[in-house]
Amino acid sequence: MHASDISDAAFALLDEQGTVVASTEAAEHLVGYSAGDIVGRSAAVVLPSFGEASAMSAMSAFVEQCRARNGWSGVTAVRHRDGRVLDVCLRISPLQGQDGAARWLVTMTDIGVPSGDAVNVRVQGAILDRAPIGIVVRDLELRCTWVNDVMESHDGISRDRRLGVGITDASPSVETEAMEAVMRRVLTSGSTKVHEYRTWLPTSRGEERPYAGSFSCLQGADGRALGVCTISVDVAESRRARERLAVLGHAGTRLGSTLDVMQTGQELADLAVPQFADFVAVDLEQSVPFGEGPPVRIGSIGQRLPVLRRAGVASIHQGIPEAVWERGEAVLVPPASPIAEVLRTGRSSLEPKVDTSPGSWIDQSPALAQRVRENGMHSVMVVPIRARRVLLGMAVFIRTENPAPFQQADLLLAEELVSRAAVSLDKARQYSREQTAALALQRNLLPHRLRGGAAVEAVSRYLPADIDRGVGGDWFDVIPLSGARVALVVGDVVGHGLDAAATMGRLRTAVRTLADMELPPDELLARLDDTVQRLAEADADAPDEYTAVEGATCLYAVYDPATRKCTMAAAGHPPPAIVDPQGQVTFPALPTGVPLGIGLGIPFEAVELELTEGSLIALYTDGLIEARGQDIDEGMHRLGTALAQPDLPLEELCTRALEPVQGQAACDDTSLLLVRTRALSPAQVASWTLPGDGTVVHRAQNLAADQLTAWGLEGLEGSVKLIVSELVTDAVRHSTGPIRLRLIQHQVLTVEVSDADFSTPRVCDARIVDEHGRGLAKVAQLSRRWGTRPARGGRVVWAEADLAHASGR
Repeated sequence: MHASDISDAAFALLDEQGTVVASTEAAEHLVGYSAGDIVGRSAAVVLPSFGEASAMSAMSAFVEQCRARNGWSGVTAVRHRDGRVLDVCLRISPLQGQDGAARWLVTMTDIGVPSGDAVNVRVQGAILDRAPIGIVVRDLELRCTWVNDVMESHDGISRDRRLGVGITDASPSVETEAMEAVMRRVLTSGSTKVHEYRTWLPTSRGEERPYAGSFSCLQGADGRALGVCTISVDVAESRRARERLAVLGHAGTRLGSTLDVMQTGQELADLAVPQFADFVAVDLEQSVPFGEGPPVRIGSIGQRLPVLRRAGVASIHQGIPEAVWERGEAVLVPPASPIAEVLRTGRSSLEPKVDTSPGSWIDQSPALAQRVRENGMHSVMVVPIRARRVLLGMAVFIRTENPAPFQQADLLLAEELVSRAAVSLDKARQYSREQTAALALQRNLLPHRLRGGAAVEAVSRYLPADIDRGVGGDWFDVIPLSGARVALVVGDVVGHGLDAAATMGRLRTAVRTLADMELPPDELLARLDDTVQRLAEADADAPDEYTAVEGATCLYAVYDPATRKCTMAAAGHPPPAIVDPQGQVTFPALPTGVPLGIGLGIPFEAVELELTEGSLIALYTDGLIEARGQDIDEGMHRLGTALAQPDLPLEELCTRALEPVQGQAACDDTSLLLVRTRALSPAQVASWTLPGDGTVVHRAQNLAADQLTAWGLEGLEGSVKLIVSELVTDAVRHSTGPIRLRLIQHQVLTVEVSDADFSTPRVCDARIVDEHGRGLAKVAQLSRRWGTRPARGGRVVWAEADLAHASGR
């Protein structure tokens, strides 16, 4: 009971059989029964639990139980006279009189109806009622008739010396005279008075201790005063109980401020020190902080204990000398320790006095035993952290400087505190597992190796957002195209988590599919935009209700090392940074375009640039240039400055570019694709413009054969002449005007035939009697791959041959 509550408390005096022998006005206000209505009747009228005990013919057993426990306290229900049921903090305290007679004093305090954020009433009752209260019942002459054992610890007066004696006779002082005057006024008015006083034990040389006394008039069946009931509360101890209870009140605001499980573990430790414990350690099962591995189910541990990792630690001492393990380190659990027992059973452990004698469980860990003895750890509680039958870890509460051992009420508070932390930890654990899965999905969907071929040297970096936002939808790619060209891609899907990562994977696959069609950048983005809209329609719950992938952006560029030209187009994405070999940084005036999936029908525009060999192209997502409170232009300038030394290795340039965002709580993912352009020398490319007539086939074969000989690739002559023959023949048959033949030597040999036809050739399944239709089938058999792409004024049909074993010398 708290000092501020005693004036509102209701009291009733019972005999050994549970019959009410006296009551107070406050009791009438609480339960609706006046003294005349209740005195002489069983307490079961208002105390159903007490009545059940009587009904079971167990009154004597109940008396012995209460005597052994020094009474009973907790939260229970009482029945109002009008039928309502009230929740109250109830305490039944044993009193002793002369000649060994006994009585019970029932104390009731209304706790009201707790709200969703209110402290658990079971814990509230346990905490507020754990502080001992002194009780004295006096008659009309203010002589002590009944007293409990606690009162002696308050003023040092023994029971024998107190019984039958007035207050001023037992302890003459100015303070007792003032209290006697208060009691006489209570008897006259029938009300309750609170009086605060200070005293010390006669044998004590310490400081005075403050107490609060409540004086209530006890009334009999006729409503007349029978005496005064005095309740004495240690103000200091009551204040400490309230402070411990306030820990729970703060839990709602201080726990779960982040979805980081390690931070939540530290918040739990910080919350309990110093009001509740002197040292607290929070250890989590290792799958919880890492978001990986199967959860540990309570009751399924067996002989092998789960691995714990320290997530939080707090102490009243500077430097936390009690800690054996630092945050993040694995924790060694002695097999015979209460910690191990908690892990096996899933039930809390209370050890009011730690056994530090040689051979006890602490000696199983010499380092732990040393810390226990050096720091005077004398009382410990171990509480499992669990949620939905999953063991998340445990919290260890220890007292060193506070001499009071932990009691059952402390354990209730610890369990309530840990259960609240478990809710936050479980949410953080689930989020961590989802983010781990999303990150694994994204990393698997992103390219593991970038193949720039003869066109570019490429490196990349990806940084996910902070833990509270998680993995996003960034992606990048380098896609080899025909004719030694490459496509450079970077994109960003709005959102975070598994959905964003999965959407990213779908868009990356779509881009690769469209890139295989050899579409120019602006047309590819138009096709991709249409694909995104159709995906959104397919995922909608109803045909007329679908949401576009709003904010999905993409930049697509094609670089040709033969011409050193780079053609690019954007869909709502920031422009690339281009750095020439002298370190001059530019951001091309690229039309931004609308994000993918918006469906506005606005065409995308492409820009073509001619780049110097050795130029840098940096494609990135907005997480690299955007920051809270910072202008985008400032971020772009910072990026350009980091890349202004193009002679440095690409990996080092990547590190320089990402330094401003690494180690910070990023709001968005960051991706960077950095390439250094290469150029094909004129000696690697041979081209001829030929007339479009039937005589050109033989000439084209000879030109190709001579070029292969010049390159030392005579071993490819047979297959390449056949490929040239079929491609040129197809061009003569389906086109008009001149034909262009080009050979490109890079990682492979590329044969290209350009004409004015716009149709796409297809391999036909020619029958035996068919005169035509087998040409492209032969090309497919002789080449490693073949295809066609649109070109200005027509098309390009190409085929590639491996250079392995190409030399005929």
